[in-house]
Amino acid sequence: MKVRSILAGATALAFLAAPVFAADYLGGAVKSVDIGGQQVLTDANGITLYIFDRDEPGVTNCYEQCAGNWPPLMADDAATPEGDFTLVERTDGGSMWAYKGQPLYYWKDDVMPGDISGDGVGGVWHLALE
Repeated sequence: MKVRSILAGATALAFLAAPVFAADYLGGAVKSVDIGGQQVLTDANGITLYIFDRDEPGVTNCYEQCAGNWPPLMADDAATPEGDFTLVERTDGGSMWAYKGQPLYYWKDDVMPGDISGDGVGGVWHLALE
């Protein structure tokens, strides 16, 4: 896994002591990381995010057991949309983040940065690509 960053002004000094990322979104809550030559969205800790083919733009269709296996990237109550990142209201309460309309999820079996074991599961789960 290779990561790189866009640095500006005084933050360039932080480069010497911090991991380097290609892009930083939502105040650092989501990052774009190069995994196997693809720009993949991850959380701040480098855990891979996924999209679900059975979702519709701005609508999640992953609840109950599905959400147990594929936990949504939940947004806090003060969250506001930012650029390509929007909020999706969940029928089970709260809201989750979406990228370009596609709700974002974790895979329960990915535990380390760079894990992508959820890619292709059931033919309907895919890496969230930038």
